[in-house]
Amino acid sequence: MASKISSALLLLSILMSIQLLVSAGNFYRDAEITWGEGRGKIQEGGRGLALTLDKLSGSGFQSKNEYLFGRFDMQLKLVPRNSAGTVTTFFLSSQGEGHDEIDFEFLGNVSGQPYTVHTNVYTQGKGNKEQQFHLWFDPTSAFHTYTIVWNPHRIVFLVDNSPIRVFNNHKSIGIPFPKSQAMKVYCSLWNADEWATQGGRVKTDWTLAPFTAYYRNINIDGCAVSSGTSSCKSTGSANNAKPWQTHELDGKGRNRLRWVQSRHMVYNYCADSKRFPQGFSEECKRSRF
Repeated sequence: MASKISSALLLLSILMSIQLLVSAGNFYRDAEITWGEGRGKIQEGGRGLALTLDKLSGSGFQSKNEYLFGRFDMQLKLVPRNSAGTVTTFFLSSQGEGHDEIDFEFLGNVSGQPYTVHTNVYTQGKGNKEQQFHLWFDPTSAFHTYTIVWNPHRIVFLVDNSPIRVFNNHKSIGIPFPKSQAMKVYCSLWNADEWATQGGRVKTDWTLAPFTAYYRNINIDGCAVSSGTSSCKSTGSANNAKPWQTHELDGKGRNRLRWVQSRHMVYNYCADSKRFPQGFSEECKRSRF
């Protein structure tokens, strides 16, 4: 009897492992390297991808599909040591002059200084909604998971499943929100030493090149759009509901968000009085959660 139970458990374990492998993202299947002339390389049978930057060029890739809402997870290990001037990105974007965009940008640093995570949201080509944070760990020594949850109600930015920012849909008070244009996932490593590190005062040290950032375990759970048709029957409907479609912060999530923003936020456009000389907008008064 014990041997039968043991065999059954082993079979169950194998089946679960197969299911995880089938459902896990794969760069060969889900992405394509779009620029860099060989500086981007898919690795580990599709599980990982490396982007490289040298003085001639950076590199980047994008998802094969475009999506209208979803949860997008990516594990990154950023450029180590002196990465001043470099920018590593993970973002969603549509195309065209009036594009929508949801950004994670990781601004390089001088050795020993924390990475700055720059977040922004564009709607119909207009952004200027920046929030920046210093990470509370070394993002170059190991992989960490960065997540964008995007549904018709809100956008949530998460780091290792901890919320760092929520951008709510306040279209009812005239604040544009990205909800009509399908977006692809984009990732890149490029040089921006005119602004990236200390406002451009610290330049890229090319004697340290090439610089490399690593991506792993791409995971997209969203509504793929093809020829104008979404793969989701009705976003948020009872018979098609997924957690990301109604994602919002519970009490624990709100407490974690407060902790991150009180200890690690270094810039908030809604606290920048120069942006709002006539007083802060209604958007900023409502934007916390």
